[in-house]
Amino acid sequence: MIEKRIRNLINGSENYELEFKSAKGGFPESFWQTFSAFANTNGGIIVLGIKHTNHKNIPDNLTEELINTYKKRFWDCAHNKEKVSATMLTERDVIDALVDGNRVLIFRIPRATYDIRPVYLNKNPFGNTYKRNHEGDYHCTETEIRQMFADAYHTTLPYDNQILINYSMEDIDIPTLKAYRQRFYLKKENHPWNELNDFDFLCKLGAYRIDRENGNEGFTRAGILMFGKTESITDQVCAPWYFVDYQERMSNNPQQRWSDRIYPDGTWEANLYQFFYKVYNKLTQSLPIPFQLDGAMRYEETSAHVAIREALANTLVHCNYSVHGNIVIIKELDKITFRNPGCMLIPVDDFYTGNHSLCRNPILQKFFMQLGIGEKAGSGADFIIKGCDDNKWNHPTIEEKVQPDRVTMTFYLKETFFEQSVPSLSPVCPQSVLSLSSVCPQSKITNENVAKIVLTSLIIEDLSISLLMLKTGEKNKNRFRQNILNPLIEAGLIEPTIKDKPNSSKQAYRLTENAKELINS
Repeated sequence: MIEKRIRNLINGSENYELEFKSAKGGFPESFWQTFSAFANTNGGIIVLGIKHTNHKNIPDNLTEELINTYKKRFWDCAHNKEKVSATMLTERDVIDALVDGNRVLIFRIPRATYDIRPVYLNKNPFGNTYKRNHEGDYHCTETEIRQMFADAYHTTLPYDNQILINYSMEDIDIPTLKAYRQRFYLKKENHPWNELNDFDFLCKLGAYRIDRENGNEGFTRAGILMFGKTESITDQVCAPWYFVDYQERMSNNPQQRWSDRIYPDGTWEANLYQFFYKVYNKLTQSLPIPFQLDGAMRYEETSAHVAIREALANTLVHCNYSVHGNIVIIKELDKITFRNPGCMLIPVDDFYTGNHSLCRNPILQKFFMQLGIGEKAGSGADFIIKGCDDNKWNHPTIEEKVQPDRVTMTFYLKETFFEQSVPSLSPVCPQSVLSLSSVCPQSKITNENVAKIVLTSLIIEDLSISLLMLKTGEKNKNRFRQNILNPLIEAGLIEPTIKDKPNSSKQAYRLTENAKELINS
Protein backbone atom coordinates (compact mmCIF):
# COMPACT_ATOMS: atom_id res chain seq x y z
CA MET A 1 0.00 0.00 0.00
CA ILE A 2 2.84 2.41 0.89
CA GLU A 3 4.68 1.58 -2.33
CA LYS A 4 1.49 2.21 -4.32
CA ARG A 5 1.03 5.60 -2.67
CA ILE A 6 4.65 6.53 -3.39
CA ARG A 7 4.30 5.44 -7.02
CA ASN A 8 1.17 7.59 -7.40
CA LEU A 9 3.06 10.49 -5.85
CA ILE A 10 6.03 10.12 -8.19
CA ASN A 11 3.79 9.76 -11.23
CA GLY A 12 1.90 12.95 -10.33
CA SER A 13 2.52 16.54 -11.37
CA GLU A 14 4.06 19.37 -9.42
CA ASN A 15 1.52 21.48 -7.56
CA TYR A 16 1.07 23.81 -4.62
CA GLU A 17 2.21 21.11 -2.17
CA LEU A 18 4.48 18.90 -4.29
CA GLU A 19 7.90 19.69 -5.76
CA PHE A 20 10.35 17.48 -7.69
CA LYS A 21 14.10 18.16 -7.50
CA SER A 22 16.83 16.67 -9.67
CA ALA A 23 19.94 15.66 -7.72
CA LYS A 24 22.19 14.47 -10.53
CA GLY A 25 24.64 17.28 -10.00
CA GLY A 26 24.59 17.10 -6.21
CA PHE A 27 22.22 18.12 -3.44
CA PRO A 28 20.32 21.06 -5.01
CA GLU A 29 20.57 24.43 -3.25
CA SER A 30 17.01 25.23 -4.37
CA PHE A 31 15.86 22.45 -2.01
CA TRP A 32 16.22 24.85 0.92
CA GLN A 33 14.20 27.58 -0.72
CA THR A 34 11.32 25.14 -1.17
CA PHE A 35 11.87 23.84 2.37
CA SER A 36 11.42 27.39 3.70
CA ALA A 37 8.43 28.03 1.44
CA PHE A 38 6.56 24.87 2.49
CA ALA A 39 7.33 25.47 6.18
CA ASN A 40 6.02 29.04 6.03
CA THR A 41 2.88 28.19 4.06
CA ASN A 42 0.92 24.94 4.34
CA GLY A 43 3.63 22.30 4.24
CA GLY A 44 4.33 19.98 1.33
CA ILE A 45 6.41 17.17 -0.12
CA ILE A 46 9.78 17.39 -1.87
CA VAL A 47 10.82 14.41 -3.99
CA LEU A 48 14.60 14.36 -4.52
CA GLY A 49 15.89 12.35 -7.47
CA ILE A 50 13.34 13.25 -10.17
CA LYS A 51 13.53 15.93 -12.84
CA HIS A 52 10.17 17.41 -13.82
CA THR A 53 10.32 18.77 -17.38
CA ASN A 54 7.77 19.16 -20.17
CA HIS A 55 5.09 17.66 -17.93
CA LYS A 56 7.16 14.50 -17.56
CA ASN A 57 8.95 13.06 -14.51
CA ILE A 58 12.41 11.72 -15.40
CA PRO A 59 14.24 9.75 -12.66
CA ASP A 60 17.89 10.53 -11.88
CA ASN A 61 18.66 6.83 -11.28
CA LEU A 62 20.44 7.65 -8.02
CA THR A 63 22.51 4.96 -6.41
CA GLU A 64 22.02 3.76 -2.86
CA GLU A 65 25.36 5.36 -1.96
CA LEU A 66 24.23 8.75 -3.29
CA ILE A 67 20.90 8.48 -1.43
CA ASN A 68 22.73 7.89 1.84
CA THR A 69 25.10 10.78 1.12
CA TYR A 70 22.18 13.14 0.44
CA LYS A 71 20.34 11.99 3.51
CA LYS A 72 23.37 12.76 5.70
CA ARG A 73 23.82 16.09 3.92
CA PHE A 74 20.22 17.01 4.68
CA TRP A 75 20.40 16.25 8.39
CA ASP A 76 23.74 18.05 8.75
CA CYS A 77 22.22 21.21 7.24
CA ALA A 78 18.83 20.85 8.94
CA HIS A 79 20.48 20.99 12.38
CA ASN A 80 22.81 23.84 11.42
CA LYS A 81 21.43 27.29 12.34
CA GLU A 82 23.89 28.79 9.87
CA LYS A 83 21.88 27.12 7.11
CA VAL A 84 18.25 27.11 8.24
CA SER A 85 16.59 28.71 11.26
CA ALA A 86 14.48 25.69 12.23
CA THR A 87 13.60 22.19 11.21
CA MET A 88 10.35 20.45 12.01
CA LEU A 89 11.17 17.04 10.51
CA THR A 90 11.67 13.75 12.30
CA GLU A 91 13.28 10.57 10.96
CA ARG A 92 9.92 9.29 9.69
CA ASP A 93 9.49 12.43 7.55
CA VAL A 94 12.46 11.40 5.36
CA ILE A 95 11.72 8.33 3.25
CA ASP A 96 14.23 6.39 1.16
CA ALA A 97 12.05 4.76 -1.50
CA LEU A 98 12.76 2.30 -4.31
CA VAL A 99 10.01 2.32 -6.93
CA ASP A 100 10.25 0.52 -10.25
CA GLY A 101 14.03 0.24 -9.80
CA ASN A 102 14.49 3.99 -9.19
CA ARG A 103 15.71 5.36 -5.86
CA VAL A 104 14.33 8.63 -4.55
CA LEU A 105 14.36 10.57 -1.28
CA ILE A 106 10.99 11.88 -0.14
CA PHE A 107 10.83 14.73 2.38
CA ARG A 108 7.55 15.46 4.10
CA ILE A 109 7.78 19.13 5.19
CA PRO A 110 5.16 20.06 7.81
CA ARG A 111 3.82 23.55 8.24
CA ALA A 112 5.88 25.31 10.89
CA THR A 113 4.01 26.33 14.01
CA TYR A 114 3.32 30.04 14.43
CA ASP A 115 5.95 30.43 17.16
CA ILE A 116 8.90 29.36 14.96
CA ARG A 117 7.89 31.15 11.77
CA PRO A 118 9.44 32.58 9.75
CA VAL A 119 11.68 29.69 8.74
CA TYR A 120 14.54 31.36 6.88
CA LEU A 121 18.01 30.60 5.47
CA ASN A 122 21.56 31.81 6.06
CA LYS A 123 20.95 33.48 9.45
CA ASN A 124 19.15 36.47 7.90
CA PRO A 125 15.36 36.44 7.44
CA PHE A 126 15.33 39.44 5.09
CA GLY A 127 15.96 38.20 1.59
CA ASN A 128 16.12 34.57 2.71
CA THR A 129 12.52 33.80 3.67
CA TYR A 130 10.18 32.10 1.22
CA LYS A 131 6.51 31.26 0.85
CA ARG A 132 4.62 29.19 -1.65
CA ASN A 133 1.92 30.22 -4.10
CA HIS A 134 0.46 28.44 -7.12
CA GLU A 135 3.37 29.55 -9.26
CA GLY A 136 6.04 28.15 -6.93
CA ASP A 137 8.38 29.58 -4.28
CA TYR A 138 8.71 33.33 -3.88
CA HIS A 139 10.70 35.74 -1.72
CA CYS A 140 8.67 37.13 1.18
CA THR A 141 8.41 40.88 1.43
CA GLU A 142 9.70 42.71 4.49
CA THR A 143 6.10 43.26 5.57
CA GLU A 144 5.32 39.54 5.37
CA ILE A 145 8.42 38.69 7.40
CA ARG A 146 7.66 41.23 10.12
CA GLN A 147 4.10 39.94 10.34
CA MET A 148 5.34 36.38 10.90
CA PHE A 149 7.59 37.62 13.71
CA ALA A 150 4.62 39.48 15.20
CA ASP A 151 2.53 36.30 15.07
CA ALA A 152 5.32 34.41 16.82
CA TYR A 153 5.10 36.74 19.81
CA HIS A 154 1.37 37.42 19.76
CA THR A 155 0.69 35.38 22.92
CA THR A 156 2.97 37.75 24.88
CA LEU A 157 0.91 40.80 23.92
CA PRO A 158 -1.94 40.16 21.48
CA TYR A 159 -2.54 42.95 18.99
CA ASP A 160 -6.10 43.51 20.24
CA ASN A 161 -4.90 43.92 23.85
CA GLN A 162 -2.52 46.77 23.11
CA ILE A 163 -3.32 50.08 24.82
CA LEU A 164 -4.22 52.99 22.53
CA ILE A 165 -2.94 56.37 23.66
CA ASN A 166 -5.28 59.41 23.85
CA TYR A 167 -8.54 57.49 23.48
CA SER A 168 -11.43 58.26 25.83
CA MET A 169 -15.14 57.59 26.38
CA GLU A 170 -15.73 60.11 23.59
CA ASP A 171 -14.50 57.41 21.19
CA ILE A 172 -17.09 54.89 22.43
CA ASP A 173 -20.44 54.66 20.65
CA ILE A 174 -22.85 54.73 23.60
CA PRO A 175 -25.84 53.14 21.73
CA THR A 176 -23.57 50.20 20.85
CA LEU A 177 -22.45 49.84 24.45
CA LYS A 178 -26.05 50.01 25.70
CA ALA A 179 -27.12 47.35 23.20
CA TYR A 180 -24.24 45.10 24.30
CA ARG A 181 -25.10 45.59 27.98
CA GLN A 182 -28.73 44.75 27.30
CA ARG A 183 -27.76 41.46 25.68
CA PHE A 184 -25.32 40.81 28.51
CA TYR A 185 -28.11 41.39 31.05
CA LEU A 186 -30.49 39.02 29.24
CA LYS A 187 -27.75 36.38 29.17
CA LYS A 188 -26.57 36.91 32.77
CA GLU A 189 -29.34 38.60 34.68
CA ASN A 190 -27.75 38.20 38.12
CA HIS A 191 -24.18 39.05 37.12
CA PRO A 192 -22.54 41.66 39.41
CA TRP A 193 -21.23 43.62 36.41
CA ASN A 194 -24.78 44.69 35.63
CA GLU A 195 -24.60 47.10 38.59
CA LEU A 196 -21.49 48.89 37.28
CA ASN A 197 -21.40 52.17 35.38
CA ASP A 198 -20.37 52.07 31.73
CA PHE A 199 -16.68 52.81 32.28
CA ASP A 200 -16.22 50.23 35.04
CA PHE A 201 -18.11 47.69 32.94
CA LEU A 202 -15.66 48.27 30.05
CA CYS A 203 -12.74 47.85 32.45
CA LYS A 204 -14.07 44.48 33.63
CA LEU A 205 -14.52 43.32 30.05
CA GLY A 206 -10.97 44.23 29.05
CA ALA A 207 -11.94 47.13 26.80
CA TYR A 208 -9.89 49.39 29.09
CA ARG A 209 -6.88 48.27 31.10
CA ILE A 210 -3.82 49.33 33.09
CA ASP A 211 -0.37 48.02 32.21
CA ARG A 212 1.09 47.07 35.62
CA GLU A 213 4.67 47.09 34.32
CA ASN A 214 4.85 50.65 33.03
CA GLY A 215 1.73 52.28 34.48
CA ASN A 216 0.19 53.09 31.10
CA GLU A 217 -3.56 52.84 30.89
CA GLY A 218 -6.20 53.33 28.24
CA PHE A 219 -8.68 51.70 25.93
CA THR A 220 -7.49 48.53 24.24
CA ARG A 221 -7.64 48.09 20.49
CA ALA A 222 -10.28 45.39 21.06
CA GLY A 223 -12.43 47.83 23.02
CA ILE A 224 -12.42 50.37 20.21
CA LEU A 225 -12.96 47.76 17.49
CA MET A 226 -15.97 46.36 19.34
CA PHE A 227 -17.60 49.50 20.76
CA GLY A 228 -15.94 52.43 19.01
CA LYS A 229 -17.10 55.03 16.55
CA THR A 230 -16.10 54.48 12.94
CA GLU A 231 -13.60 57.35 12.74
CA SER A 232 -12.02 56.24 16.02
CA ILE A 233 -11.53 52.72 14.66
CA THR A 234 -9.98 53.82 11.36
CA ASP A 235 -7.61 56.30 12.99
CA GLN A 236 -3.93 55.60 12.27
CA VAL A 237 -3.41 54.64 15.91
CA CYS A 238 -6.04 51.87 15.91
CA ALA A 239 -6.80 50.05 12.64
CA PRO A 240 -6.34 52.37 9.64
CA TRP A 241 -7.17 49.67 7.06
CA TYR A 242 -10.31 48.48 8.82
CA PHE A 243 -13.23 47.92 6.45
CA VAL A 244 -16.18 45.57 6.92
CA ASP A 245 -18.33 44.58 3.97
CA TYR A 246 -21.44 42.40 3.63
CA GLN A 247 -22.73 41.70 0.13
CA GLU A 248 -25.91 39.89 -0.80
CA ARG A 249 -25.81 38.53 -4.32
CA MET A 250 -29.19 36.88 -4.83
CA SER A 251 -29.75 37.90 -8.42
CA ASN A 252 -28.72 36.19 -11.63
CA ASN A 253 -28.64 39.58 -13.35
CA PRO A 254 -24.98 40.23 -14.32
CA GLN A 255 -25.69 43.98 -14.28
CA GLN A 256 -26.56 43.82 -10.58
CA ARG A 257 -23.44 43.41 -8.43
CA TRP A 258 -25.43 42.94 -5.25
CA SER A 259 -29.04 43.07 -4.10
CA ASP A 260 -28.13 44.30 -0.62
CA ARG A 261 -24.98 45.60 1.03
CA ILE A 262 -23.78 46.64 4.50
CA TYR A 263 -20.59 48.67 4.72
CA PRO A 264 -19.32 51.82 6.49
CA ASP A 265 -21.39 54.34 4.51
CA GLY A 266 -21.69 56.92 7.30
CA THR A 267 -25.24 55.98 8.34
CA TRP A 268 -24.15 53.76 11.23
CA GLU A 269 -21.17 53.24 13.52
CA ALA A 270 -19.32 50.41 11.78
CA ASN A 271 -17.85 48.69 14.85
CA LEU A 272 -17.67 44.92 15.15
CA TYR A 273 -20.70 44.62 17.44
CA GLN A 274 -22.99 46.48 15.03
CA PHE A 275 -21.57 44.67 12.01
CA PHE A 276 -21.94 41.26 13.62
CA TYR A 277 -25.64 41.60 14.41
CA LYS A 278 -26.55 43.37 11.19
CA VAL A 279 -24.92 40.61 9.15
CA TYR A 280 -26.09 37.74 11.37
CA ASN A 281 -29.70 38.87 10.94
CA LYS A 282 -29.25 39.05 7.17
CA LEU A 283 -27.65 35.61 6.96
CA THR A 284 -30.29 33.90 9.09
CA GLN A 285 -33.48 35.73 8.11
CA SER A 286 -34.38 32.94 5.66
CA LEU A 287 -33.74 30.11 8.11
CA PRO A 288 -36.74 28.24 9.51
CA ILE A 289 -37.40 29.12 13.16
CA PRO A 290 -39.01 26.36 15.26
CA PHE A 291 -41.31 27.11 18.16
CA GLN A 292 -39.54 25.58 21.15
CA LEU A 293 -39.62 26.45 24.83
CA ASP A 294 -36.53 26.30 26.99
CA GLY A 295 -38.03 26.71 30.44
CA ALA A 296 -40.18 29.82 30.15
CA MET A 297 -38.13 31.31 27.30
CA ARG A 298 -38.83 30.80 23.63
CA TYR A 299 -35.84 29.22 21.91
CA GLU A 300 -35.47 30.29 18.28
CA GLU A 301 -32.06 28.94 17.24
CA THR A 302 -31.38 25.83 15.23
CA SER A 303 -28.04 24.17 14.56
CA ALA A 304 -28.01 26.10 11.25
CA HIS A 305 -28.21 29.40 13.15
CA VAL A 306 -25.40 28.29 15.45
CA ALA A 307 -23.17 27.20 12.54
CA ILE A 308 -23.53 30.54 10.76
CA ARG A 309 -23.14 32.47 14.01
CA GLU A 310 -19.90 30.64 14.88
CA ALA A 311 -18.49 31.07 11.37
CA LEU A 312 -19.19 34.80 11.48
CA ALA A 313 -17.67 35.17 14.95
CA ASN A 314 -14.61 33.17 13.85
CA THR A 315 -14.08 35.56 10.96
CA LEU A 316 -14.06 38.58 13.27
CA VAL A 317 -11.95 37.20 16.13
CA HIS A 318 -9.32 35.57 13.90
CA CYS A 319 -8.91 38.53 11.55
CA ASN A 320 -5.55 40.29 11.39
CA TYR A 321 -6.47 43.96 11.89
CA SER A 322 -2.87 45.15 11.44
CA VAL A 323 -2.67 44.41 7.70
CA HIS A 324 -4.31 45.65 4.53
CA GLY A 325 -7.52 43.88 3.57
CA ASN A 326 -11.26 43.89 4.13
CA ILE A 327 -13.52 41.60 6.10
CA VAL A 328 -15.96 40.41 3.43
CA ILE A 329 -19.10 38.30 3.92
CA ILE A 330 -20.94 37.29 0.76
CA LYS A 331 -24.35 35.61 0.72
CA GLU A 332 -25.35 33.92 -2.52
CA LEU A 333 -28.06 31.48 -3.51
CA ASP A 334 -25.80 28.44 -3.17
CA LYS A 335 -23.10 29.51 -0.72
CA ILE A 336 -21.94 31.86 2.01
CA THR A 337 -18.36 33.14 1.96
CA PHE A 338 -16.51 34.48 5.00
CA ARG A 339 -13.17 36.15 4.24
CA ASN A 340 -10.72 37.95 6.49
CA PRO A 341 -7.15 39.28 6.08
CA GLY A 342 -4.27 37.43 7.73
CA CYS A 343 -3.22 33.80 7.94
CA MET A 344 -4.32 31.07 10.32
CA LEU A 345 -2.20 30.50 13.41
CA ILE A 346 -2.99 26.78 13.32
CA PRO A 347 -3.13 24.31 10.42
CA VAL A 348 -6.48 23.81 8.72
CA ASP A 349 -6.59 20.19 9.91
CA ASP A 350 -6.38 21.35 13.52
CA PHE A 351 -9.36 23.63 12.94
CA TYR A 352 -11.53 20.75 11.75
CA THR A 353 -10.56 18.47 14.63
CA GLY A 354 -11.30 21.28 17.09
CA ASN A 355 -8.75 19.95 19.60
CA HIS A 356 -6.44 22.94 19.39
CA SER A 357 -7.50 26.56 19.27
CA LEU A 358 -5.34 29.65 19.12
CA CYS A 359 -7.19 32.92 18.84
CA ARG A 360 -5.50 35.87 17.20
CA ASN A 361 -7.69 38.34 19.12
CA PRO A 362 -8.45 36.82 22.55
CA ILE A 363 -10.00 40.00 23.99
CA LEU A 364 -12.47 40.24 21.12
CA GLN A 365 -13.19 36.56 21.63
CA LYS A 366 -13.92 37.27 25.30
CA PHE A 367 -16.40 40.01 24.34
CA PHE A 368 -18.36 37.59 22.16
CA MET A 369 -18.13 34.76 24.68
CA GLN A 370 -19.79 36.93 27.32
CA LEU A 371 -22.84 36.94 25.05
CA GLY A 372 -22.72 33.18 24.50
CA ILE A 373 -21.02 33.47 21.11
CA GLY A 374 -17.80 31.65 20.30
CA GLU A 375 -16.22 28.58 21.83
CA LYS A 376 -13.17 28.99 24.08
CA ALA A 377 -12.27 25.30 24.29
CA GLY A 378 -12.13 24.83 20.55
CA SER A 379 -12.50 26.75 17.33
CA GLY A 380 -16.26 26.42 17.05
CA ALA A 381 -15.69 23.89 14.28
CA ASP A 382 -17.76 21.21 16.00
CA PHE A 383 -20.81 23.52 16.00
CA ILE A 384 -20.18 24.44 12.39
CA ILE A 385 -19.86 20.82 11.28
CA LYS A 386 -22.96 19.78 13.24
CA GLY A 387 -25.00 22.55 11.64
CA CYS A 388 -23.88 21.44 8.19
CA ASP A 389 -24.62 17.78 8.90
CA ASP A 390 -28.05 18.51 10.37
CA ASN A 391 -29.03 20.57 7.33
CA LYS A 392 -27.41 18.29 4.75
CA TRP A 393 -24.98 21.00 3.64
CA ASN A 394 -21.48 20.17 2.48
CA HIS A 395 -18.80 20.72 5.10
CA PRO A 396 -17.26 24.18 4.69
CA THR A 397 -13.95 24.57 2.92
CA ILE A 398 -11.12 26.68 4.31
CA GLU A 399 -8.56 28.17 1.98
CA GLU A 400 -5.47 30.17 2.86
CA LYS A 401 -3.97 32.44 0.22
CA VAL A 402 -0.88 34.58 0.13
CA GLN A 403 0.05 37.88 -1.51
CA PRO A 404 -1.83 39.18 0.43
CA ASP A 405 -2.48 36.75 3.28
CA ARG A 406 -6.17 35.95 3.64
CA VAL A 407 -8.39 33.15 4.90
CA THR A 408 -11.66 32.18 3.23
CA MET A 409 -14.29 29.85 4.67
CA THR A 410 -17.06 28.85 2.28
CA PHE A 411 -20.35 27.17 3.13
CA TYR A 412 -21.58 25.35 0.04
CA LEU A 413 -25.33 25.10 0.43
CA LYS A 414 -27.92 23.36 -1.65
CA GLU A 415 -28.70 25.55 -4.63
CA THR A 416 -32.27 26.12 -3.53
CA PHE A 417 -31.46 26.62 0.16
CA PHE A 418 -32.30 30.31 0.39
CA GLU A 419 -35.26 29.73 -1.87
CA GLN A 420 -36.81 27.00 0.24
CA SER A 421 -35.45 27.38 3.76
CA VAL A 422 -38.28 29.60 4.93
CA PRO A 423 -40.88 28.58 7.50
CA SER A 424 -43.29 25.99 6.20
CA LEU A 425 -46.91 27.03 5.97
CA SER A 426 -48.04 23.70 7.37
CA PRO A 427 -47.73 24.41 11.11
CA VAL A 428 -49.15 27.94 10.94
CA CYS A 429 -51.67 28.04 8.09
CA PRO A 430 -55.18 26.61 8.00
CA GLN A 431 -55.90 23.91 5.48
CA SER A 432 -57.85 26.36 3.33
CA VAL A 433 -54.69 28.38 2.70
CA LEU A 434 -52.61 25.28 2.14
CA SER A 435 -54.92 24.09 -0.58
CA LEU A 436 -55.70 27.62 -1.78
CA SER A 437 -58.90 26.19 -3.20
CA SER A 438 -61.25 28.08 -0.91
CA VAL A 439 -59.61 31.48 -1.30
CA CYS A 440 -58.07 31.51 -4.76
CA PRO A 441 -59.62 30.50 -8.09
CA GLN A 442 -57.91 27.19 -8.75
CA SER A 443 -58.40 27.44 -12.46
CA LYS A 444 -56.18 30.52 -12.60
CA ILE A 445 -53.19 28.99 -10.78
CA THR A 446 -51.11 26.67 -12.90
CA ASN A 447 -48.73 25.68 -10.11
CA GLU A 448 -50.10 25.65 -6.57
CA ASN A 449 -46.70 24.76 -5.07
CA VAL A 450 -45.16 27.91 -6.56
CA ALA A 451 -47.99 30.00 -5.10
CA LYS A 452 -47.30 28.48 -1.67
CA ILE A 453 -43.61 29.38 -1.93
CA VAL A 454 -44.60 32.98 -2.74
CA LEU A 455 -46.87 33.19 0.31
CA THR A 456 -44.29 31.54 2.54
CA SER A 457 -41.51 33.86 1.35
CA LEU A 458 -43.60 36.95 2.03
CA ILE A 459 -44.01 35.91 5.67
CA ILE A 460 -40.36 36.87 6.12
CA GLU A 461 -40.19 40.16 4.16
CA ASP A 462 -41.60 42.16 1.28
CA LEU A 463 -40.05 41.07 -2.01
CA SER A 464 -39.79 42.32 -5.58
CA ILE A 465 -41.05 40.23 -8.47
CA SER A 466 -37.44 39.45 -9.44
CA LEU A 467 -36.62 38.03 -6.01
CA LEU A 468 -39.87 36.06 -5.93
CA MET A 469 -38.97 34.56 -9.29
CA LEU A 470 -35.53 33.62 -7.95
CA LYS A 471 -37.07 31.94 -4.94
CA THR A 472 -39.53 29.96 -7.03
CA GLY A 473 -37.20 29.20 -9.93
CA GLU A 474 -39.52 30.86 -12.46
CA LYS A 475 -37.89 32.34 -15.57
CA ASN A 476 -40.71 34.01 -17.51
CA LYS A 477 -41.87 37.24 -15.83
CA ASN A 478 -45.11 37.64 -17.81
CA ARG A 479 -46.14 34.03 -17.17
CA PHE A 480 -45.23 34.34 -13.48
CA ARG A 481 -47.26 37.53 -13.14
CA GLN A 482 -50.28 36.12 -15.00
CA ASN A 483 -50.38 32.63 -13.46
CA ILE A 484 -49.16 33.33 -9.91
CA LEU A 485 -49.08 36.97 -8.78
CA ASN A 486 -52.34 38.22 -10.30
CA PRO A 487 -54.46 35.31 -8.98
CA LEU A 488 -53.00 35.79 -5.49
CA ILE A 489 -53.75 39.54 -5.68
CA GLU A 490 -57.31 38.80 -6.87
CA ALA A 491 -57.74 36.41 -3.94
CA GLY A 492 -56.77 39.17 -1.51
CA LEU A 493 -53.69 37.30 -0.23
CA ILE A 494 -50.94 39.62 -1.50
CA GLU A 495 -50.76 43.25 -2.60
CA PRO A 496 -48.22 45.65 -4.16
CA THR A 497 -46.38 47.94 -1.74
CA ILE A 498 -46.68 50.93 -4.12
CA LYS A 499 -50.31 50.72 -5.22
CA ASP A 500 -50.48 54.05 -7.07
CA LYS A 501 -47.40 53.23 -9.18
CA PRO A 502 -47.75 49.60 -10.24
CA ASN A 503 -44.78 49.83 -12.64
CA SER A 504 -42.36 51.46 -10.19
CA SER A 505 -38.81 50.09 -10.25
CA LYS A 506 -39.05 49.85 -6.43
CA GLN A 507 -42.27 47.84 -6.52
CA ALA A 508 -42.48 44.90 -4.13
CA TYR A 509 -45.21 42.61 -2.81
CA ARG A 510 -46.43 41.84 0.70
CA LEU A 511 -49.03 39.76 2.47
CA THR A 512 -52.38 41.40 3.00
CA GLU A 513 -53.89 41.76 6.45
CA ASN A 514 -56.38 39.07 5.44
CA ALA A 515 -53.54 36.66 4.66
CA LYS A 516 -51.80 37.48 7.95
CA GLU A 517 -55.01 36.80 9.87
CA LEU A 518 -55.39 33.45 8.13
CA ILE A 519 -51.77 32.54 8.96
CA ASN A 520 -52.06 33.59 12.59
CA SER A 521 -55.48 32.06 13.20
